Amino acid sequence: MPSIARLPDNIANKISAGEVVQRPASVVKELLENAIDSGADRISVVIRDAGKELVRIIDNGRGMNREDALLSVERFATSKLRDVADLDTLGTLGFRGEALASISSVSHFELRTREADAPVALKFRYEGGIPAEESEVQGEPGTTVSVRNLFYNVPARRKFLKSNATEYGHIFELVRSFSLAYPEIGWQLVNDEDELFNFRTPDLLERLDTFYGKGFAESLVEVGEENDYLSIRGYIGRPALQKRKRLDQYFFINRRPVQNRMLTQALQQAYGELLVERQAPFALLFLGIDPSRVDVNVHPAKLEVRFDDERSVRNMFYPVIKRAIRTYDFSPDLSAAAPQATPGSAPAEGSSSFGGGYRTLSFQEVPERAITKTELYGNYREGALGATPSAPSGPSRQETMFPVPDVPAAREDISQLLRSSMHEGPDEAEAGPKGEDPKIWQLHNKYLVCQIKTGLMIIDQHVAHERVLYERAVEVMESSVPNSQQLLFPQKVEFKPWEFEVFDEIREDLYRLGFNLRPFGSRAVMIEGVPQDVRPGSEVTILQDMIAEYRDNAQRLRLEKRDNLAKSYSCRNAIMTGQKLSVGEMRTLIDNLFATREPYSCPHGRPVIIKMSLAQLDHMFGRS
Repeated sequence: MPSIARLPDNIANKISAGEVVQRPASVVKELLENAIDSGADRISVVIRDAGKELVRIIDNGRGMNREDALLSVERFATSKLRDVADLDTLGTLGFRGEALASISSVSHFELRTREADAPVALKFRYEGGIPAEESEVQGEPGTTVSVRNLFYNVPARRKFLKSNATEYGHIFELVRSFSLAYPEIGWQLVNDEDELFNFRTPDLLERLDTFYGKGFAESLVEVGEENDYLSIRGYIGRPALQKRKRLDQYFFINRRPVQNRMLTQALQQAYGELLVERQAPFALLFLGIDPSRVDVNVHPAKLEVRFDDERSVRNMFYPVIKRAIRTYDFSPDLSAAAPQATPGSAPAEGSSSFGGGYRTLSFQEVPERAITKTELYGNYREGALGATPSAPSGPSRQETMFPVPDVPAAREDISQLLRSSMHEGPDEAEAGPKGEDPKIWQLHNKYLVCQIKTGLMIIDQHVAHERVLYERAVEVMESSVPNSQQLLFPQKVEFKPWEFEVFDEIREDLYRLGFNLRPFGSRAVMIEGVPQDVRPGSEVTILQDMIAEYRDNAQRLRLEKRDNLAKSYSCRNAIMTGQKLSVGEMRTLIDNLFATREPYSCPHGRPVIIKMSLAQLDHMFGRS
């Protein structure tokens, strides 16, 4: 007698269910894909006990006749493939023909379906994959699938399901992603008799505001690019306002929800230092590509995809996101309550939209486009009245904490505008001839308030100085330009054992940064020189604080060594809250800030600048 035997279908289906049906959310995903493929424009999801007791999907799609309904629960039976070549031209979400067979084998399964021209609906009931009932019943056109007591006959699998809150969270995230991917479909979600949402209009704005709070959509930036190889459409979040988790990143390949590490990393890298550490930007992005260039048959869950040329996709995806980010001023607005668009209303004249009912989201409700870095700085400096004084020589380290760096020829206009007016108060700052100097005040020794042409801007003095120091430190370490200023009286530092280990690791880069350190005993060094930005008298404290910050960053974050050192140095050496600045120091700090590559955020991602326009002020005071 042979030792190898063909497994019965019910056992094979249970084994297959281990890959296809991992939790209640897996059931919801497979059934929703079938509902969408059926052409439904209305889908309801009903769950009880986080899907453990009941998952019911109701759609108004094409429905099935008796023969198709019986085959749909058979393993490897599908209407979406006929031969292997069809895998290269898939236009449907489902295609494997395993889902219903796997689901029915581990639950009490009921299928009701009716074609539009059929007089009655057909009902099929299965228990553990075994047919239990077939009958005719009354029902609306479409299909309803009810899955009860999931894993009732696989107690080990049911035992390892997570808490109801966790399982419900997976289901909610899944239904939310589908409702955003298919706005032309009306979606309803009911959890334990409580209706969570019921979208009846194809308005993406309404859905985003429902999920993320009123006005959320206004903070998004539209992305759009298309060529013969790849199309990209969708929205990304403004980093100064949106600090969200990775679950709030949606990638769709040919409208299929997918997970792809390359896309996630490219998105993160495009934002760069605009993000707070360990945070991720919001993204709702649709990529269109020839189906033959992407493999969706990687895993039974159909979430993972592989591109035939991943490098080319990244090389097109990354610049599009980077360009969209750089197009907008990411300094937050202190916005008044903006009028809300009516869900379902038509786009404003001149706005654009793309398929499936997407409406272009207004970036600002006030009649003002985003102010660029150049314009914002120009507005601040507009009061110079064309004066062209010679650029002052950089003050010594003892004279000011803000040494003025050499300015490239391309930015000669900034150099010419650097003036060392050392007035000590706001009254004196305004005392000069009209238009002679920009208006600037220090608020609570913490924030700098500046008048600009379009309103005002508020700058956090600590993070502004941190941004300046960070970029200067990176540039110095990469260029190996001498940056050390010798101390008249060297300072001795005694390290703790862990401090000396960190010091030994970064010793070479400390030297590149400008720290001239000489060993003095087993765990001590003499500070003989420091970077020119270090304040006199703080040499020892700065070095010890930098080492502590460096170790903390290394434990919490995965930063490249020099980047970590530059961030640690800038954080510990920047001016602190509560430190009073002269008018000249404030102006020099602002000039240095706008000479950086990223003036809108500090190296850790916190916003540096907040601006308020006159239109917003007028709105607050009822003038608009």
